[in-house]
Amino acid sequence: MFEIFIAMAGLPAGIWLYLLLFRGRFWLERPAEQIAPDATATPPVVAVIPARNEVGVVGAVVTALMRQEYTGAFTIVLVDDGSEDGTGAEARAAAAAAREAGSPHRFFLVAGKPLATGWTGKLWAVHQGLGEAQRQAPGARYTLLTDADIHHGRGSLAQLVARAEQGGFNLVSMMARLRTDTFAEKALIPAYIFFFQKLYPFAWVRDPDHRLGAAAGGCMLVRAKALKSIGGIGAIRGALIDDCALGKAIKKTGPIWLGLAGDVASLRGYPSWGDIWNLIARSAFTQLHHSTLLLVGSVLGMLLTYLMPVLLAIQSDPGIQPLGIMAWAMMALAYLPTLANYQRSPLWAPFLPLVAVFYTAATIASAWRYWRGRGGQWKGRAQAEHLRARPGRSPGGSS
Repeated sequence: MFEIFIAMAGLPAGIWLYLLLFRGRFWLERPAEQIAPDATATPPVVAVIPARNEVGVVGAVVTALMRQEYTGAFTIVLVDDGSEDGTGAEARAAAAAAREAGSPHRFFLVAGKPLATGWTGKLWAVHQGLGEAQRQAPGARYTLLTDADIHHGRGSLAQLVARAEQGGFNLVSMMARLRTDTFAEKALIPAYIFFFQKLYPFAWVRDPDHRLGAAAGGCMLVRAKALKSIGGIGAIRGALIDDCALGKAIKKTGPIWLGLAGDVASLRGYPSWGDIWNLIARSAFTQLHHSTLLLVGSVLGMLLTYLMPVLLAIQSDPGIQPLGIMAWAMMALAYLPTLANYQRSPLWAPFLPLVAVFYTAATIASAWRYWRGRGGQWKGRAQAEHLRARPGRSPGGSS
């Protein structure tokens, strides 16, 4: 019996050994290096931005896109998705100011229509934006799908296009750098990136022979032919985690690329513990396909992987304590590169178990919200409930 208990105590160490060596080296990911663009390879690009109540950030986002140092034709389409705060006016003013300052890029504002049955709010806005993009830039080789709170450095578009052209990728996606200004953000946000990388190892996503597909929704450059071949954005119209759904669909058409951004950053902050709690609770249960069985397995797995090493490390039994210390040490080691990417002290690493408990509790809250009909809550919409209660296909068809 004691031997069985020792074997069970060794599970966390075994898990971390696997994660360190055999999970695509996810923990070693670094921001993508700059590549040299080809001045002769500047195909037409159109950006589609869904925006809902984004006053305070959307102007800066539009300005940054209008100032892109890209010599090819670049058209920006922003869909004002029923905003109640003047989002459209701020975006239009920013574009006009950029044009007066000499920007050669074009900007179009679309007033979004009411949410159609079977669509999530964001994808319905993207669908409408793609329709306008087809009218305004029918020859665009690539579509940049980005969010109204994502700021692009001046060379961002040129880098995305160069990577797609030189690598022959049908999708190039950058995980935007998130803000870590407040104590809550410093404590929790790097782990958000760490957990995403563990779930979707970037090396596996980039490997054309691996079936895993994923993307980061704030910055996705997709080849127009590839998007059309999957049936347009309508192919994933009901997806709440739309970026990974798109990455999975596009990878079936050819190679894709996913990496950490150096010059693409989110302007949206999550300054309080409650803000980050809601960020997780909004979609965590969706990631588990709304399955109670997967929820139970996920909770047990998180506790075994992150909390069990601590509990074992504080045991006095000399046959058990070293196993806990070993697992805890490997966990901290795995977290160090992510902390370095965010210029955080390595002293945060031993506290990852506490962060994992927070994320686990928020995942349980996500399930509770879904069961109460409040799943996928975002910008005043309970989107999971919208999709569950009124299934069906939109009369608008695919983009």
